Amino acid sequence: MKATAKAHTNIALIKYWGKRNEALILPTNNSLSLTLDGFFTTTTVDFQENLTQDQFMLDNKPVKGDSHQRVTKFLDLIRGLAGKENLYATVHSKNDVPTAAGFASSASGFAALAAAGTKAIGLELDNPELSRLTRQGSGSASRSIYGGFAEWEMGNKEDGSDSFAVPIAPAGHWDVRVAAVVLSSTMKKVSSREGMKRTVETSAFYSGWIDSIPKDLVEIKDAIKTKDFEKTGSIAEANCLKMHATTLAANPPFTYWHDATMRVMQTVQHMREKGIPAYFTIDAGPNVKVLYLPEDEETVQQTLRNIPGVTDVILSKPGQGISYL
Repeated sequence: MKATAKAHTNIALIKYWGKRNEALILPTNNSLSLTLDGFFTTTTVDFQENLTQDQFMLDNKPVKGDSHQRVTKFLDLIRGLAGKENLYATVHSKNDVPTAAGFASSASGFAALAAAGTKAIGLELDNPELSRLTRQGSGSASRSIYGGFAEWEMGNKEDGSDSFAVPIAPAGHWDVRVAAVVLSSTMKKVSSREGMKRTVETSAFYSGWIDSIPKDLVEIKDAIKTKDFEKTGSIAEANCLKMHATTLAANPPFTYWHDATMRVMQTVQHMREKGIPAYFTIDAGPNVKVLYLPEDEETVQQTLRNIPGVTDVILSKPGQGISYL
């Protein structure tokens, strides 16, 4: 009972920031993302009758502690769906993503785990069902089931049955590029989960952030449909800044930005002033993602590489959804 799946990360253009239910990972707002081909996780799940507990290897190293517990807890959901509660697995994952540095490694990680785990145990789930399950491991992972642009619908039901991602436009719809600007590969001082919780509970700006989301979603979906890059980029950049503003008003306040983060943001704005359409967005980490068009790739890449504090620039095109290997 063995299967291997590959899932790509996604970058949220309309951010997910906050939960209304911590246990079920139900968000306080809809979010919208673009799946990237440059970052991915490949996971093999092998259920074996002779095992007495789950074993988890990440990049050929055994994983213990909280990360192991998180994987086991998620596999419990899969076992429960299949009615095989006493069947344990070995899990081998390879992460082509910097872990916990703001590059959404949990998104590709749990999407790949969900896909490989359900297939290995004999479940046949459609994409909405797989997205709903994946959400319970990592919220943003629900969007990585799909390629291209996807929207995670917050839903209204208390059991989370209507909270899953839906496709907005496939990877081939629009060749928007993303440059991932690597500034730091170190672990974050404030995890995404802790940052969200603190912001929801204490930030004076949080209600304003939530109120702004519906308009952003309507406008960016229209811009994606019509391939309006300036409108898409400007909405994504403004949405990102609003999200990060909520962390500054939390108690105690915090930020994920470094000094190099600010330099990248300013450089992107300067590129626009010179007639090169480029826009930034930042998740819960210091690293910056820059949206640009194919014809500007060489200029954007070289400009970003020349910024002090930048250690790498990784280019991505729109990525595909879940695949089985």
